Amino acid sequence: MEVEVKQAGKIDIARYDKNLQTDTMADEAAVWHDPRRAPFTVTGFPWLKTEGRYRRLPVRPDRKLPEAVDRLADCTAGGQIRFSSDTAQLSVRVRLGGHAAMPHMTALGQCGFDCYIGEPGNQRYVATASFKPGDSEYTSRLYRFGEKRMRHITLNFPLYQGVEEVWIGTDEDARVAEPLPYESPGRIIIYGTSITQGGCANRPGMSYPGILSRQINREFINLGFSGSGKGEPEVAEVIREIGNPALLVLDYEANTGEPESIRATLPVFIDLYREKHPEVPILVLSCIEFAAAGFDPAVRKKLDDRRVIQRQTVEDRIAKGDSFITFFDGSALLGEDGDECTVDGIHPTDLGFKRMADGLLQVFNRCLQAE
Repeated sequence: MEVEVKQAGKIDIARYDKNLQTDTMADEAAVWHDPRRAPFTVTGFPWLKTEGRYRRLPVRPDRKLPEAVDRLADCTAGGQIRFSSDTAQLSVRVRLGGHAAMPHMTALGQCGFDCYIGEPGNQRYVATASFKPGDSEYTSRLYRFGEKRMRHITLNFPLYQGVEEVWIGTDEDARVAEPLPYESPGRIIIYGTSITQGGCANRPGMSYPGILSRQINREFINLGFSGSGKGEPEVAEVIREIGNPALLVLDYEANTGEPESIRATLPVFIDLYREKHPEVPILVLSCIEFAAAGFDPAVRKKLDDRRVIQRQTVEDRIAKGDSFITFFDGSALLGEDGDECTVDGIHPTDLGFKRMADGLLQVFNRCLQAE
């Protein structure tokens, strides 16, 4: 007797679980606001006021940037929209530069906005924008509460896609006011790799710079360039033009390849930055552990050699009188079971990013005391 074998078919999970349905609705009576206009504040894009674009580096810099860096500058990692409002419902309307394309990172992390409510230091996650796979334009309701009262709201921009337009939808009669102020105008600038950019956080607020931005009440500028943070001098010359720096973090080791590369680029990068900012604290952060280092002696040696070079570079500068530079060994940030904290042996999950942020908070604060 033949047994009929039922073939697996396409499963429409939203049909069976309403909690996994996409909420692409917004209140029909919503009023839509351009966050580039007061009283909203947009941070993380140093050239926004002069160029009007959600972009991390200038559109036309004084020197030619590497092609990959120039292209990836359109990714909006680290951008935030901050404001206060008593709106009972909040929505976003978004037009992206493209759609999610990476298989090992959620579409929400690549293309979504997430929302936090609360005063600095006490912000709580509320929701993430919802959209359909493949969407490059979407409207999504972030929340709908039963009461109207003033709340401090922070929206985090997507990590791995460009945002051409975003509009904020509130109740028609909602009050919208300025956000609570930062404790200082000094900015924290983090230059680095895909890990810095936020690959592969489930949602934007879970990159390690994003987590730290909820613990340190200052503007963060995320200059992570996936596969392309290599310490080029022309990039250093652009970064040093960013005003009001309180701390520069150099977290680009993972993109440098052979140890001789970072031996060549790191001193030059620091020298160029020091020409304009002789007393701004600099934190040189070595790479987190990669899973392959536990199995491949060549990977182990490369990580160890690059870490030694960075430590020695910082020690040499301190010996020559630079008292505003610090080295931090990032190899232990993920913990003894760090291989369980990544999606692919390299890029952290939310757990990995949380461990990174927890391990870095104290050294960030210590560096800022020297500001």
